[in-house]
Amino acid sequence: MRWMHSNPSSAPLFSLLVLLCALVLFLTGCAGQTRAEHAADLAARQELAAAPRHGNTAQYSLAPAELAKAQHLSSVGELLHFGGEAWDILCLVLLLSFGAIAWMRDRSLQISSNRWAQGYAFLFLFLLATTLLDLPLDLYGHHLSLRYGLSVQGWPSWFWDQIKVFALAWGIGGLLVMLLFWIIRKLERMWWLVFWCVSIPILFFGIFVAPYMEPMFFQYQPLEKTNPALVARLEQVVRKGHMNIPPQRMFLMKASAKLSTLNADVEGFGASKRVVVWDTTIAHMTPDEIVFVFGHESGHYVLHHIRNTILFTLAILLATFYLGYLFVQWSIKKFGSRWGVHSQNDWAALAVLLLAFSLFGTLLEPIENSYSRRHEHAADVYGEEAIHGLVADPQTTARNAFDVLGKTSLADPNPNPLYVFWTYSHPSIGYRAAFAQAYNPWAPPRKPRYFKR
Repeated sequence: MRWMHSNPSSAPLFSLLVLLCALVLFLTGCAGQTRAEHAADLAARQELAAAPRHGNTAQYSLAPAELAKAQHLSSVGELLHFGGEAWDILCLVLLLSFGAIAWMRDRSLQISSNRWAQGYAFLFLFLLATTLLDLPLDLYGHHLSLRYGLSVQGWPSWFWDQIKVFALAWGIGGLLVMLLFWIIRKLERMWWLVFWCVSIPILFFGIFVAPYMEPMFFQYQPLEKTNPALVARLEQVVRKGHMNIPPQRMFLMKASAKLSTLNADVEGFGASKRVVVWDTTIAHMTPDEIVFVFGHESGHYVLHHIRNTILFTLAILLATFYLGYLFVQWSIKKFGSRWGVHSQNDWAALAVLLLAFSLFGTLLEPIENSYSRRHEHAADVYGEEAIHGLVADPQTTARNAFDVLGKTSLADPNPNPLYVFWTYSHPSIGYRAAFAQAYNPWAPPRKPRYFKR
């Protein structure tokens, strides 16, 4: 692509960005497999290879009716995922090509001479257009969730959540857009680097405040208040891992008001860091299985996955901002007159930059998901080792937990490997269940990775 080489001095700088990304990947990557991990990984891969594509595996199987639903969800999910990405890119191209973006810019300029009013007006019109264009796919996605029992959220509540998401995107996004264009006006050639530097504290702040914004969508209660017996079990994992997660940082999320699927996660960092367990998880899993889930989430805490993911994200953002800068320069030079986008300081240039982010985001998706899957697998290993000695059979407990997780979400037992590679942020449930059952680092001469025998 010629636009990547429009500036002779860009090649060395781009090479530097690639080296930086590679360095971050190396520093935050996973160590080699232990003997026990290698054996379990081999067993899991052999089990998946022996099973039919989209069919049941030895360690994770669904009843015929449920398997048919999972297979349909998997095939439709692939279409919605890739079709949705292509649709978003096409919509931006069409909005630019038919002058809709230029019209939004012109209307915004007519509203006021104040740049803040112009910026927020343009962003409102842009978000409104893209939201309406995405609405059919979003409606169908929620329809499928209701049809297969993955969601119990009624349509009025669902629409209200979409309004809240829109308001947050407009309010917070407007601040970012104003900051971006202020930097562009001041530093036409280096705005991408300066904005990346500014995005570092913004990213940290966003992660820090996220737990305080979640109550806009779900209710939270201290887990110690709702289930003190479970907290006592979870504290065993905390002590074993020498962690600083007091009961005050353990919360129950009332997911059952909207969802029937299961989950738990680690949110925030520093003073806002907490572990959240969904009430659906407590309703469907045994205490031993919940202890394993908590062990998995604790693994993210102990193994510094949040810190490492921030470093990884910053490296990806640096490369994306730079490529976005080059793309905007090339696009305006080639299509600017046709699109009605006069310069990178034009409000309409925001759509061009977001088009670049959509294109590069699609290409970077497998890299980001591969990185995420490594973290999730490491947390699986940590969780299984953490519950050794706390439950009677850690292998069966972990496998059963994945079995329940998969059945409640109608997860495909053996999905297409390419789809997993490109879109899965976690290993497939079939692989996780098979690995958990085969993983036995306590049989000599094998050794656990994270805990001494």
